[in-house]
Amino acid sequence: MADYLFKLPDVGEGIAESEIAAWRVEVGDTVGEDQPLVDMLTDKAAVEIASPVAGTVIQLHGVAGDKIAVGGALVTLRIAEEAGSPATERGVAEPQARPTPPDAVVPAPPAAVSAPSRGAPVFVNEQVAAAPTVRRRARELGIDLKTVQGSGPSGRVLHADIDARAASAAAPAIPHAQTELETTDDDAVESIKLIGLRRKIAEAMQRSTQRIPHFAYVEEIDVTELEALRVHLNGLHKDRQKLTLLPLLIQALVRAVPSCPMVNATFDDDAGVVTRYRALHVGIATQTPGGLVVPVLRHAQRQDLWQRAANIKHLAEAARTGKGKRDAMSGSTITITSLGALGGIVTTPIINAPEVAIVGVNKMVERPVVRNGQIVVRTMMNLSSSFDHRIVDGFDAASFIQKVKALLENPAMLFMD
Repeated sequence: MADYLFKLPDVGEGIAESEIAAWRVEVGDTVGEDQPLVDMLTDKAAVEIASPVAGTVIQLHGVAGDKIAVGGALVTLRIAEEAGSPATERGVAEPQARPTPPDAVVPAPPAAVSAPSRGAPVFVNEQVAAAPTVRRRARELGIDLKTVQGSGPSGRVLHADIDARAASAAAPAIPHAQTELETTDDDAVESIKLIGLRRKIAEAMQRSTQRIPHFAYVEEIDVTELEALRVHLNGLHKDRQKLTLLPLLIQALVRAVPSCPMVNATFDDDAGVVTRYRALHVGIATQTPGGLVVPVLRHAQRQDLWQRAANIKHLAEAARTGKGKRDAMSGSTITITSLGALGGIVTTPIINAPEVAIVGVNKMVERPVVRNGQIVVRTMMNLSSSFDHRIVDGFDAASFIQKVKALLENPAMLFMD
């Protein structure tokens, strides 16, 4: 027998360190070669790290939330020495990190990916088969395994089955913080350590507000005709993906951006370079159980309303379930954020760096307004947008939003060249 120190391999994209999102194993577990050991969180995605050898876990070098440098100690395994191939010759640098299939931007271990059970012991208790890590996760979530329908071989309960059961019970699918209850009376206080996606969001928001001089521009939009068009199109094409406001708003951006190209851009403030884009890659701010993520609708200008609607739905569902592919979670050129019915009257959205503009959608309400000297009921909505004042002047921002306003208030113009 020999001890094998497995070090964090290069996870790619020039990343020097990665955060432990969640362990898939614990001390004493027997693991097989290529069995997932841990989910590591980079700035862009959750990455599954698999064991390069079979053995027994004797030490985990860190806890959830710790950051490990590439080449740093990760797991110590006890393995059986093979003739002519001692542990020291197995090559710590050989193993490569495998992106979580499908790449998950949300650090959803083990929610984002079902842990393969190859090489792991499975215990059967009262007709329920499950690996130790699955049983432990069920205990943590207070789930009785006998109430879970297993989808694995011979009805084995997998991590994905636990996640589905937790979601159906409205339990948090992704624990994103470690909580310690300090008191037990009515004055109880919880100390919550930010880890995983929640910490990444906090760091990104802090960098954005520290480095970008934001300014907001709010405009009121009469969307009465736009809403009538949307309802009409949904009734006319019941066999297609149902349209929400977003595909129509994106159509307005497609029409408005060419006359205001500086808003569809990114800014590398270290290099002092602004990159403007002809293509419209729209970030769709999406709330997930673990926090806010921004999947990207690429080449929105090439898609019709129903293609956008279907793709937006797919991106949002993938993000919420931790199945968003890595290349779908980065590369946006302008972002839309909306709280739907909770949108309020005015918001001040934070720019999704390195972009220079974000368009915020507030809720639609019917209220009396004056039109041609008469008080009439109209459907009104505010757009609350933020811009990077280093790149976008107030006049340009106002011109852009006024162009969007004119298009939304006169929806026929959305489809006219």
